[in-house]
Order: sequence, then structure tokens, then C-alpha cells
Amino acid sequence: MNVRKQNIVDVYLSQSPEIGRWLWALQDSRARTMEELERLSPDILDWRPPDGESSIGTILYHIADIEADWLYAEVLEQEFPPEVAALFTHATRDEQGHLTQVQGDSLEQHLHRLSIVRGLLLDTYQQMSLSEFRRVRTLPHYDVTPEWVLHHLMQHEAEHRSQIGALRISAERVVGRQL
Repeated sequence: MNVRKQNIVDVYLSQSPEIGRWLWALQDSRARTMEELERLSPDILDWRPPDGESSIGTILYHIADIEADWLYAEVLEQEFPPEVAALFTHATRDEQGHLTQVQGDSLEQHLHRLSIVRGLLLDTYQQMSLSEFRRVRTLPHYDVTPEWVLHHLMQHEAEHRSQIGALRISAERVVGRQL
């Protein structure tokens, strides 16, 4: 039996339809990432290409880390609470400015981290009024609204989803040759 696909933006994720549309789009972006990860063999999670690019595991860690950072620093204007800080035991970047390579976490651990952070983000935005959603936060180097943060997080994840797909294909070629 064929299930008819629904390409319809829904507003169910918030009392405010405008916020609900953004949250729906954010969740749609995550669903696409999850579809990409369904193709992933766990044995290539920590594989790194010869050029030194990040592993898929590192990118997954980075996606969650950046989402948490934007949620707490820009939207909530506060430090990570201890339970969130405990999810991120690695620095975001090394001394050269490259992503810190995260090795040894299972796909389940990465997915759990992504899920926890996304749940916190959704809880925050679902309680937000439209005026708070559009309230400008003035930070030392820029101004930002929670509305723009959602735009940025969708773009960020989409860019890294493409990178994950390319790494998966490269890793499968190399690992397949080694078998």
C-alpha cells in the first residue's frame, strides 16, 4: 500500500502559527538528516578521509554543539546548564580553529545528544511569544533574533548533511576496497 506523502507546512508545533512554521521547517530539516543517517554503516562513523577532513561522528557532535550554543548564548542569553554542558565534553574547536575530532561515540550516543538538544530547543520555542521570538538580542559582535537563529540552524544542518552524505560515500568506497 502506498502512503501518500504530505509536502505541507504545518503549524502544530507552537501556539503561534508563525513560530510553528519555523519549527516545522526545523524538524523537516532534521528528518532529512535522519534519512541520510539511515544509510550509514556504524563502522564508518569515525572514518576520516586522507585530507584530514572531519569524521561523520565529529560533524554530528558539532551539529548538536552549535544548536545548543545558539539556543543558550543567543536565544536564552545564558550559560549552558550543567546537564547540557555534560553532553559536550570536547571543545568545539582545536588550537588551529578546526573542529575537535570526536572519536569513539556510537551513532546512538550522537543521536541521543541531538535529540536532547532539539527537545530543549523545541520546549524553549514552544513557550515563546511572537514578540519574544522577534526580540533583538544585542551581543558583543552582532544583533540576533530567535527567528534568525532557526534560519541559521536549518542552513547549518543542511550544509553538514550534505557533507555527511559525501563522507559516507567516500568512506564506503574506501572501506569496501579494504574488505
